[in-house]
Amino acid sequence: MDVFLQQVINGLVMGSMYALVALGYTMVYGIINLINFAHGEVLMVGALTSWSAIGMMQGAMPWAPGWLILILATLIACVVAVALNFTIEKVAYRPLRNSPKLAPLITAIGMSILLQTLAMIIWKPNYKAYPTLLSSTPIHVGGAVITPTQIMILGVTAVSLAVLMWLVNYTRLGRAMRATAENPRVAGLMGVKPDMVISATFVIGAILAAIAGVMYASNYGTAQHAMGFLPGLKAFTAAVFGGIGNLSGAVVGGILLGLIEAIGSGYIGQLTGGVLGSHYTDIFAFIVLIFVLTLRPSGLMGERVADRA
Repeated sequence: MDVFLQQVINGLVMGSMYALVALGYTMVYGIINLINFAHGEVLMVGALTSWSAIGMMQGAMPWAPGWLILILATLIACVVAVALNFTIEKVAYRPLRNSPKLAPLITAIGMSILLQTLAMIIWKPNYKAYPTLLSSTPIHVGGAVITPTQIMILGVTAVSLAVLMWLVNYTRLGRAMRATAENPRVAGLMGVKPDMVISATFVIGAILAAIAGVMYASNYGTAQHAMGFLPGLKAFTAAVFGGIGNLSGAVVGGILLGLIEAIGSGYIGQLTGGVLGSHYTDIFAFIVLIFVLTLRPSGLMGERVADRA
């Protein structure tokens, strides 16, 4: 039972990070029907930027508490990620908006490889130890342990999701996003600027990805130039699992995927008689993707057109 509880905690932590990245995929897809495969690389840039910022701040402000440095580093990472994603949208995706569906998709994959290569040049290809800025004393919860970093991840995710839901459902920008998702031409006639709304969507996605990147690096204690690829792919799986284009679907898909992975990796050794170890966790995400695409292609929560964006 202790193993099960521990894996549930690990699954919720992983799932909340997937959910944040999956929201970026889903929002962009809901508005311009594009799968932005470079989204995982925004997570990686966020993590590496925060790593550089933490190194500088620890040198410049040795007196500062860990949580303050982490908050400032996350803010810097968000600013860099926003600038990056805004530029990607303007340079790579906007000129291709009315071209065949395949062109932006190939551009997105090319952008992903380009960003990985640039990150490798800027930050060098070695693994970087990500400093532990919060207390590392574990907290015992009924036989399982949870670290302050994991509590921070769950708390920040909950706040980010609440802010996003409020933004989409109760603000002018949210209304404009929903209108653009439903019919960009009619929204344009009503005075909504589709270009501005699309840029805003990329900006919001970048902020969520940068936060997820900092949390991912804090949780695993390491960062490097290729770290964004797999979380990006799994978050895409989570978005498809929940129903791409549906915000609550992305959150549910992300958390369920994290739980399936964690619980699966906890018991895979026992189930296969030791043939597969817990390092085979990645297979679960893609088994889920295959099942969802064959049995229910629209995802768990389907896509209600009015709820797109």
